[in-house]
Amino acid sequence: MKLGDKAPNFNAETSEGKINFYDYLGDSWGILFSHPADFTPVCTTELGAAAKYMEEFDKLNVKVVALSVDGVESHKDWIHDINETQKTTVNFPIIADEDKKVSRLYDMIHPEEDDTQTVRSVYVIDPEKTIKLMITYPASTGRNFKELLRVIKSLQLTRKYKVSTPADWEEGDDVVISTSVSNEEAKSMFPKGYKEVKPYLRLTPQPD
Repeated sequence: MKLGDKAPNFNAETSEGKINFYDYLGDSWGILFSHPADFTPVCTTELGAAAKYMEEFDKLNVKVVALSVDGVESHKDWIHDINETQKTTVNFPIIADEDKKVSRLYDMIHPEEDDTQTVRSVYVIDPEKTIKLMITYPASTGRNFKELLRVIKSLQLTRKYKVSTPADWEEGDDVVISTSVSNEEAKSMFPKGYKEVKPYLRLTPQPD
């Protein structure tokens, strides 16, 4: 799969019952992220981190769903450990992908690494079910959920306005005006004004 592809739909058993992926997402944004197995140390911290950020994800209209190749009962037991050790409450479903159907659908198994377990894949999906971000981490490196929040804020901003976000952008920083926008158009589109560093590099305060 590539950026811009349609995210495949699927039905799956989860720690919160059976879901249809599209129905679960509805008109929300989505994060789908995979884990090599239950009761693994890095994954335990990741699921705890995701749970702690759920208030932020909710504000951005983002639904979260995790995946592991173990079964539902294993997931439920693992959730107890996550809640206990990470001092949080996991409040999103974990897919039980024992037959690896979803893992293969989303290319989460890399035989060079392990032909039975998923790598640390993460997908951000927009309300039209388009894949907007794909990141694959090695098994030894936990994901950065602050970065996922940052990217989603950028995606939502650039979806609404004709801007891009520069390197190391954080919410509230200046943004870059799209090169498809003329200077005359920029004056009306961006009433806060803009700074022309180069003809192709124009900065404006983040639109409201």
